[in-house]
Amino acid sequence: MDAEKIEIVPVNNATELSLPFMENTISAGFPSPAEDYLENGIDLNKELIRHPSTTFFGRVKGDSMCGAGIYEDDILVIDKSLDARNDDIAVCFIDGEFTLKRIRKEKDAVLLIPANEKYKPITVTADNDFIIWGIVTSIVRKIRR
Repeated sequence: MDAEKIEIVPVNNATELSLPFMENTISAGFPSPAEDYLENGIDLNKELIRHPSTTFFGRVKGDSMCGAGIYEDDILVIDKSLDARNDDIAVCFIDGEFTLKRIRKEKDAVLLIPANEKYKPITVTADNDFIIWGIVTSIVRKIRR
């Protein structure tokens, strides 16, 4: 079985760091001189975490979800209080291992769908020890390492 190695740590939202925030949208084309100013502040804890007591961070190790834009060393924001919906990306615990996959619920089974052609979907049946541990709500990625 393909298993992501995910280091999971609790969220520490006791700190607050308000960073300058561009209130206007950011153009990916030609910049507008009118957008050369900063407004208000933004706290990423408040922006990314809706349920602090049930939210955790996890660091991705593996490449099974690269087709969904999730790469090695990305940090996931995982909310354990959310119910899984079809096509959610979830941290799942199956037969003693964590894995990160897209969820697809079917009549008699749950499919765990990777986003990399190297890996096959995992069909979860009643014979598996399985839980959906949490739903990924955000991804934090360093683009300059």
